Amino acid sequence: MWIKICGVCDTQSAQIAVSAGADAIGLNFIPRSKRFITVDQARSIVDSVRGRVELVGVMEDVTPARATAVKEEIALDRVQFHFDKMGQAGLDLPPWAYAAFGLAASDDVERLQQAPGEPLLVDACVGGRSGGTGATFDWNWVVEIAKHRRIVLAGGLTPDNVHEAITLVNPWGVDVASGVELSGSPRVKDPERVAQFIERARKATRL
Repeated sequence: MWIKICGVCDTQSAQIAVSAGADAIGLNFIPRSKRFITVDQARSIVDSVRGRVELVGVMEDVTPARATAVKEEIALDRVQFHFDKMGQAGLDLPPWAYAAFGLAASDDVERLQQAPGEPLLVDACVGGRSGGTGATFDWNWVVEIAKHRRIVLAGGLTPDNVHEAITLVNPWGVDVASGVELSGSPRVKDPERVAQFIERARKATRL
């Protein structure tokens, strides 16, 4: 089970994720997000945990050339691409990148069947946004596709529901941001909630 703690905005939150056993941390370069950070801010974060966790840059509607420039500037491991239009996702992505899909209805899953690249992150589409809203979607939509694609389940996951989500979907990975933050502080990770989330995700995987 690949576990990513996303929306990491400071070195302390990065250390919390690493200490709890996360496989990856996400650095959000999407300006509309509450967890947006600049490349300069990201540099100090990645330098504090480099070599101990996978470093993922989260971007939206950028060209592969721009993503490559950011990746190389701060030596990221991967880039997670979000797109306004689901049909664009996964087109001509470099091997170190993967696409994030916002699902608004069960019919959206049909487009995932032909989507290139692995893994495929699935999130809730709310208000036209491709993810990052903290909302859940009906996990039953992706049960079948998770049997033959490396699905990363995201969207409204918390320590309280991650066990149920994994038991139902059996995804390749899970991704969480708001679900492991301090109450009222959308940019700060809660050590206890991060540890609970990872522990419960690992336990669900072993069953």
